[in-house]
Amino acid sequence: MSILFSIIVPVYNRPEEVRELLESLQAQNFTEDFEVVIVEDGSTESSEEIVNSFRENLQISYYFKENSGPGDSRNYGMQQAKGNYFIVLDSDCILPKQYLSEVDKELKKEFVHCFGGPDAADASFTTIQKAINYVMTSFLTTGGIRGGKKAVGKFQPRSFNMGISREAFEKAGGFGRIHPGEDPDLTFRIWKAGFDTRLFPAAFVYHKRRIDWNKFYIQVNKFGSVRPILNKWHPGTAKPTYWFPTLFILGLMISVLVSVFGLWLPLLLYGLYFVLLFLDSLVKSKNLVVAVLSIFAALIQFTGYGIGFLKSTMLLNFSSKEPEELFPKLFFKKK
Repeated sequence: MSILFSIIVPVYNRPEEVRELLESLQAQNFTEDFEVVIVEDGSTESSEEIVNSFRENLQISYYFKENSGPGDSRNYGMQQAKGNYFIVLDSDCILPKQYLSEVDKELKKEFVHCFGGPDAADASFTTIQKAINYVMTSFLTTGGIRGGKKAVGKFQPRSFNMGISREAFEKAGGFGRIHPGEDPDLTFRIWKAGFDTRLFPAAFVYHKRRIDWNKFYIQVNKFGSVRPILNKWHPGTAKPTYWFPTLFILGLMISVLVSVFGLWLPLLLYGLYFVLLFLDSLVKSKNLVVAVLSIFAALIQFTGYGIGFLKSTMLLNFSSKEPEELFPKLFFKKK
């Protein structure tokens, strides 16, 4: 099968991110042709001038459209693209020079209609970025669902680093209007359409995640709120492990409470977990500050996700309203 990659990047008010991403695409050691499609999602800070500065070295297209969310912008970019295999990236990603070569190698070895790749922290990232990257990718916090483990067949790609064939995109219908959560929603529809997904372990990106602690809480809280909606839409995909952050935080609160009455064992078990988390982060980051911040990041992650998941589950089960009515901030309006 002849593969022409079309790299699809939605962007919203992040011109400098686009510059860094395009610089990394320009430095790829991949020798075949590929195109880059930048979709400006109603930004007030345009990336067009930066995009134009790369036209001599990259086959690149730039489109500006009304703001309708990243999912719809990705769909728009794929509709304009010339290739038969789309690689969807977030604008805050930087690619190692071998990225496209690794994707090409995997597809030629064993073709799959949809893949996902891991994310990593570059040495230039801040300590907060490294700590957040750790808890978002560690097996100890997420079970490795974002690419930290090898998954066969049922790996759920994430749209910051995701590939999809034109055929699978057209049959599955593209991304929906929910955000976040548009990527697992598409993955489930890809499965229903009869296609497989796979993790490409060596096709990683450096995901900068330009967020502070407050933005991180809001983000993971939305992740938690979205999951019960996806469970309702795709019943066969629900897993008991999705309750883990909620139960973790409730258990921690109970452990603190019973320690007042001299029952220290539950709290000691939590302490042991955080020590393990600290040591694992320290080994991987080789940075004491990152290891300490990883504990704080994990607490934010579990609290935000756990509360969002519990609240969403309660509302969906005890209300007759549709998800879009209950959670209007999680959906972009139809255009």
